[in-house]
Amino acid sequence: VVGVVAGFHRGRADALLMRVVDLFLTVPTIAVAAVLGHNFAGESGWFLIAAVLAALMWTTVARVVRGVALGLREREFVAAARALGASNTRIMVSHILPNIAGPIIVSVTVLVASAILAETALSFIGFGVQPPDTSLGLLVANAQSAVGTRPWLFYSPGVVILLIALSINFIGDGLRDALDPAQTRGPRRRRYLAR
Repeated sequence: VVGVVAGFHRGRADALLMRVVDLFLTVPTIAVAAVLGHNFAGESGWFLIAAVLAALMWTTVARVVRGVALGLREREFVAAARALGASNTRIMVSHILPNIAGPIIVSVTVLVASAILAETALSFIGFGVQPPDTSLGLLVANAQSAVGTRPWLFYSPGVVILLIALSINFIGDGLRDALDPAQTRGPRRRRYLAR
């Protein structure tokens, strides 16, 4: 929402919203999550870490969306919608946002994988999820002493972390291909390639 509004309206709204995004970008996400997760460890510690990661990692998506919205606001279909009397809100929701779906999906899936890796790293160094809850990072940390005698306890969670991150990225690519209106699909694409 921040990226679409900033890119569509430009001017003061863009400057104000992007300064808020810049402010959030200066906050060290891992450090804040580590401090809050360690100080408020307990039954809701994992929820607090997830909330902090979500609250501080959205800024990259806002930047990407703003850049794409700046280009789309000058396109012919936006001018046609304006000429037909569509409001700015309707243009943003019905015309700009569907055309930004591809970049949003790719950015969000990369961020989800990054958030999973950040939580894993926090749990590995002892600032994330605390027992009796468990996390893949906590499993790797607990199995460090057994890497020589029982390596499967150490390597299995690592492989699962890798598979989760890859799966999320593949799902994002598939969703982008399925939902992006700018992608050409099916017989029309084959006809174009045959020319």
